[in-house]
Amino acid sequence: MTQDPVESNPRNYRVVFENDRVRVLEYRDSPGTKTTIHRHPDSVMITASAFQRRLTTPEHQVDVDLPSGTVQWLPAQEHVGENTGDTDTHVFFVELKEQKPQDP
Repeated sequence: MTQDPVESNPRNYRVVFENDRVRVLEYRDSPGTKTTIHRHPDSVMITASAFQRRLTTPEHQVDVDLPSGTVQWLPAQEHVGENTGDTDTHVFFVELKEQKPQDP
């Protein structure tokens, strides 16, 4: 069973803000760091540093190279992340607690 990233990867993730609607996580790692499998709900990701990583899901694997200051939507997912670059990773995730509205 996949876990909350703060529980499964406590050296990398920490809660920096939380209320009844969102939870904000800060993530940091160094080159070569690989997380254990974990799950994120729908989230907005904000990169505080440029980084390269490999994300592995049960369905596929993708390499990403993102510059600092990138803001993007991430649908709910479970994955393993690995820092494949030569720089530290520093990212914030704004996780939504509300369920996605159902289509009429």
